Amino acid sequence: MPLGPATSTSAVPATMPPPARPEDEPVSGDHLTVVVRNAGPGRDGRYELSCHPAGGDHPEAAEACRVLDANTVWGRDTFAAVDPGSVCTLQYGGPATAHVTGNWAGRPVDASYDRGDGCEIARWDHLVPLLPALGGTTAAV
Repeated sequence: MPLGPATSTSAVPATMPPPARPEDEPVSGDHLTVVVRNAGPGRDGRYELSCHPAGGDHPEAAEACRVLDANTVWGRDTFAAVDPGSVCTLQYGGPATAHVTGNWAGRPVDASYDRGDGCEIARWDHLVPLLPALGGTTAAV
């Protein structure tokens, strides 16, 4: 005795999930814009850097990408500011400033850098060659 049309026993959900929102989409590639000021001739300027693969007009693109990869740790902001409670040496590393914007490791980046004390100098130096090497320009205050 037929029971009617065959029924499916597959595990297909009755409803489909909603379409992905643009803000849920992964960022396509790692791309940063670096603006350096007051660092000196040959160092000041605006540079574009893409990684994976390395590219852009940054003068040391491949090495900058390698350093960024080495400094990227899950759960930690590669571009984090110095903790406000930090005890820093009273050094002045010169008038150089930098601003880094873009996307790195799937996260937006908007970070500013200077060399106003020992902590800021170390933070800057940690990202060389993304930021230009300025060693030897520190002075005790």
